[in-house]
Amino acid sequence: MSDRRVVVAGASGLIGSALVPALRADGWQVSRLVRRTVLQQDEIGWDPASGQLDATALAGCAAVIHLGGVSISTGRWTAARKRAMHESRVASTALLAGAIGRLANPPSAFIGASAIGWYGNRGDELLTEASGPGAGFLATLCGDWEAAASGASQAGVRVLHARLGLVLSQSGGAMARLLPLFRAGLGGRLGSGLQWWSWVTLADVVGVLLHLVRTDTVSGPVNVVSPRPVTNAEFSRQLARVLRRPSLLPAPAPLLRLALGGMADELLLASQRVTPTMLRDSGYAFQYPELDAALRWLTD
Repeated sequence: MSDRRVVVAGASGLIGSALVPALRADGWQVSRLVRRTVLQQDEIGWDPASGQLDATALAGCAAVIHLGGVSISTGRWTAARKRAMHESRVASTALLAGAIGRLANPPSAFIGASAIGWYGNRGDELLTEASGPGAGFLATLCGDWEAAASGASQAGVRVLHARLGLVLSQSGGAMARLLPLFRAGLGGRLGSGLQWWSWVTLADVVGVLLHLVRTDTVSGPVNVVSPRPVTNAEFSRQLARVLRRPSLLPAPAPLLRLALGGMADELLLASQRVTPTMLRDSGYAFQYPELDAALRWLTD
């Protein structure tokens, strides 16, 4: 491994704000890519919209981790919102990967966030990293997102695509909106409840990213999900039990579609039964492999 430097894009987001201190506690020197004026010594300025980036700041580091992108779990999916979600991920990834690919002394690894939306809506099918792509907006987005890293992989850099499942965190994401409903006794299954939800705690997302930086034998797509996916009905039942609240108010699929548009079908009602084969085979030990303990950690 080249040195103990890691460069993080998206350091102020849900995952990045937890990852940066964890990297530093593990002995890594962290630099943060920022789109505003550089104010601190650990910051590197860049502007993906205009293609501005000082690539020399990436040279020789152990890893570049890209977590940026307009949130997919907030706001209605209008045409403009979809365009922003796509452009914020694909253009920035292409800029980083292209800059890395042109360096004489590139980083050892490029780790880009992706999502299990890559697999589309697959019912009860058990999905591994070897499974083919699905259909729909998210599947297309994730495919373009991952393909945008080709500039780094073609230069021989170890490239990883962290396909994130439902991230359990009180700080943001879908759970920040679901938890208040369940705490108020207003939670319940979504649609039929038969769709598989592949989840992972924020603590394990951070642990996985540290593992991927350290483990130079892993490359390509990596499913960042617990080894124990559950149906939405089971997830709702366990969350209500942990909170000691009823789970009696299901949200009908038509109502979700009316309220949320395409987000309902692709995020909440889609079924993705995903298993973390690459993490298992590379020896990652989950802190929270079981949902009950994960929900207790989440609601503590």
